[in-house]
Amino acid sequence: MDYGNPEAEERWCNERRDDVCACLQQQGVVHGQVGEWPAWHLAPYVAIWAVESKSNPGRVGWWAISGDLPTDYVSSASIQHPRDAMAAIATRWRDLAERMARGEPTTGISIGESTNWQIMAPLLASRAETLQAWAADPEIWGDL
Repeated sequence: MDYGNPEAEERWCNERRDDVCACLQQQGVVHGQVGEWPAWHLAPYVAIWAVESKSNPGRVGWWAISGDLPTDYVSSASIQHPRDAMAAIATRWRDLAERMARGEPTTGISIGESTNWQIMAPLLASRAETLQAWAADPEIWGDL
């Protein structure tokens, strides 16, 4: 698929938005609207989404990530920019991957069954490393 093609990019973004909506619903997150377009994206790899606060309509309550990686979200309480959301998720995933690799119990977030953690941990660590590098690279964030 040619992601330089606006129709392909829009289709990819719509699918990733659907992923975020499904994740938030599955996790029971109370929220307002999910942005119609990502706050930042690099198709076909990753998209960062602003998710409206239910208690403060018109304000971002959550940041969500989707793409060729696990769909996840973080509170916007101390995160005001999608770049910072990416960095926060990368840090959380790195820490989670380390615990998974050691076979330690996880709290609040888990990926897959514990019997697969030895396989999943390096994959998650790799995604975390890539996200951290992207979050640290001012060139890919442009004017955002």
